[in-house]
Amino acid sequence: MDYLVITFGMSLYVLGWTVFLIPAEITGGGISGLSAVIFYSTQIPVAVSYFIINAILILVAIKMLGANFGIKTIFSMLVATFLFWATSNMLTKPLIDDTFLSAVLGAMMGGAGIGLVFTRGGSTGGTDIIAMIVNRYRNISPGRVIMYCDVIIIASSYFVFHSPSKLVYGYVSMWVISYSIDAFLNGSNASAQIFIFSKKFEEIADYINKVAGRGVTVFDGTGWYTKENVKVVMTVVRKRESSLIFRKLKEIDPDAFISMGSVMGVYGQGFDKIKI
Repeated sequence: MDYLVITFGMSLYVLGWTVFLIPAEITGGGISGLSAVIFYSTQIPVAVSYFIINAILILVAIKMLGANFGIKTIFSMLVATFLFWATSNMLTKPLIDDTFLSAVLGAMMGGAGIGLVFTRGGSTGGTDIIAMIVNRYRNISPGRVIMYCDVIIIASSYFVFHSPSKLVYGYVSMWVISYSIDAFLNGSNASAQIFIFSKKFEEIADYINKVAGRGVTVFDGTGWYTKENVKVVMTVVRKRESSLIFRKLKEIDPDAFISMGSVMGVYGQGFDKIKI
């Protein structure tokens, strides 16, 4: 199932490029963007340069990071290479006359595809590999390295088109891809951590545990203003489940004090599995 989802995600990613971005001569970030710049200037197929650059990076990564380098990254790269080759002549003219709309739609498809790949522990390789290598030897965050690479790759398209507008559209696509990935990963699977302070903590904990079907932890606490001992109910739920819990909390104890915060990831029973 992981590999089927990765294949579908890479299909969305590649179609975003071949249907919207490449026909409109828009450059995005990553190795796909670099391959697109090479294609615009030399007509070397994107699939060829994409495979060669990624293969070199993967070999370097295996040597510098170890032989246990992610098999799913290699699989993603091979799938993308095949799809770039299979769809290379799908469109020779932009599907949409509006260049800005092409940048947005192509980037949204690409971001959703990468988001799918990430949910299954995969990676598109490319600048991710560069970031991992740099991070091992220099105290620079991977995100910053990827951003630097993307900025340089998109900026290089100016020497091909000599068009500031193309440069702007490239940066628009980079931002939309980043936003789409975050929105996809934090969308339907977004989770929330809820702290509940109430004298009716037992009834609340029983409802969350037995009816809502979520785990509950009850802590001992001290209200520093009143110096009274209190019980704190803590639970982690999907955000889409929180409205039902809040409705019941209002019914059980309208005076309960509640704090809810978003969490980046939840792993364990009832949530996601750790994927490496």
